[in-house]
Amino acid sequence: MFKRGDIHLAKLYPSKGDEVGKTRPVLIIQTDMLNSIEHTTIITLPLTTQLIDDSYPLRFRLPKREKLQQTSEVLCDQIRAITTDRLKSQKLASITKEEMLHVEEQIQIVLGI
Repeated sequence: MFKRGDIHLAKLYPSKGDEVGKTRPVLIIQTDMLNSIEHTTIITLPLTTQLIDDSYPLRFRLPKREKLQQTSEVLCDQIRAITTDRLKSQKLASITKEEMLHVEEQIQIVLGI
């Protein structure tokens, strides 16, 4: 089962235009209520290791941890629903509740809600 706040590898290709592609880590932001019923799609945010300073609210920086071997940024403006088949089952890392609150705040700014 996938869990909100976990980071997994996902195959994000093919992509179009400025969409993020290739196989890369993604942060699961979908509610665990849907994750627990094995919903066939999952809402994610991709991560990148190409760091950009002063990129709030578009990016949230995460230090390396567990199997996430490099400092990365969560791309808060690249919300993407993908099929769970695109995800690798092995979890790379998890973010803290405090970090999730920051990500949620940035998503709200990006979406204007």
